Amino acid sequence: MRFMIIRKADADTEAGKMPSTELLEAMIQYNEALVKAGVMRAGEGLHPTSNAVRVEFSKGEPRVVAGPFGDPKDLIAGFTIIEVASREEALAWVKRWPREDADGEARLELRQIFEADDFGDEFTPALREQEERLRVQVEKK
Repeated sequence: MRFMIIRKADADTEAGKMPSTELLEAMIQYNEALVKAGVMRAGEGLHPTSNAVRVEFSKGEPRVVAGPFGDPKDLIAGFTIIEVASREEALAWVKRWPREDADGEARLELRQIFEADDFGDEFTPALREQEERLRVQVEKK
């Protein structure tokens, strides 16, 4: 089972404030533990929404909207993707998040990532095969 740990934004992340050396060290130690356990698949911090755009569709037509975007508590500052055996194991990793982040006030969200079997019969064998070919191509790069 794959999960995304979403690090919610705050005033500092939206202001583009860079993390301290202590936080960087703590995050590297956390990521190293994930890697050593064989569960980490990806993880990145994101630039603030002042550097972002949204593309909103109305009747299929795109409209580009420049950031920043609203209340930081509704935004994402970064993510980590892990692959574990259960939701409980994922939650155990979330609980180990570095205390140094946001002076101990970080907000995280844990979301399970859809797998092919979650889509049922609508995800036909032909679509599964096509999706697998794409996944292999992505992994080669």
